[in-house]
Amino acid sequence: MECGWVKLSDMVKAVNTRSVDQELAKGPVDKAMEVLDALVQPGGPHRLGEIARRTGLTKPTVHRHLRTMAEYGFAEPAEGGSYRPGPRLLGLAAAALSDSRALELARPVLADLRRRTGHVACYAVRHASDAVYLEQSEPAREYRMSARPGHRSPLYTCGVGLAMLSVLPAEEVSAVLDAPDLEARAPGTLTDPAALRAVLARAALSGYAVDDEYDEPDVRSVAAPVLDAEGRAVGAIGIAGLTFTLDAGSVEVFGPMVRAAARTVSAGLGARTPVLGVVEPARGGEQA
Repeated sequence: MECGWVKLSDMVKAVNTRSVDQELAKGPVDKAMEVLDALVQPGGPHRLGEIARRTGLTKPTVHRHLRTMAEYGFAEPAEGGSYRPGPRLLGLAAAALSDSRALELARPVLADLRRRTGHVACYAVRHASDAVYLEQSEPAREYRMSARPGHRSPLYTCGVGLAMLSVLPAEEVSAVLDAPDLEARAPGTLTDPAALRAVLARAALSGYAVDDEYDEPDVRSVAAPVLDAEGRAVGAIGIAGLTFTLDAGSVEVFGPMVRAAARTVSAGLGARTPVLGVVEPARGGEQA
């Protein structure tokens, strides 16, 4: 990290002023939602200072919201002054997930996909410009993928996000790709809208998208969109693995399998998509 020669007092003053200005622009509900979002991020329990840095709020404000959330069971104090999600929040999350028809259909498909491919299989949904991972079926291995349930990635950086983008209306795609200063999350991240549109065009043609180390170094993923009865993208199913195991040849084999898995879930939701077996690999140029 580069650091210019600047007075420490001036730097602290500038940071504090910016934090206060940002906080004043937010309403109490906005602040509470940001604290809640930071609370449930992977790697918890989270310390008060960590939540303050993540949200840009002052420590007293964060502490006040956490104290209120704890009173209502949405947060719970943990060791060392940190906090974890509370039992009421966990109960609400479990109730919401159990009521998801798409997730209910996806779980056995993910388990089958993981068993047949040997790779992590996941289901994600879209929230604004992000893909949010809801479910994961992971093989027993020495390594684990960083994208756990609850993890968020920009749509344009991950396989599941690109899969959903490939079937979204053009205006919604433009809202994501034409946003200023797209973040590069890894050395291979594509931030040029034209290059990203080329990736989406290939995904639309093949029925599955490939994340080639766009979201995380040394990790490749393949994903396909899940559609509802109206033909709208409600999520995406994908597999992910290290690049030396999920190589170009594997993508050609597993891509149609992922596509067939997503279509199976889509068919369960009433989508009019062809389904030729759950996740059978293509043979001799057959297309699922």
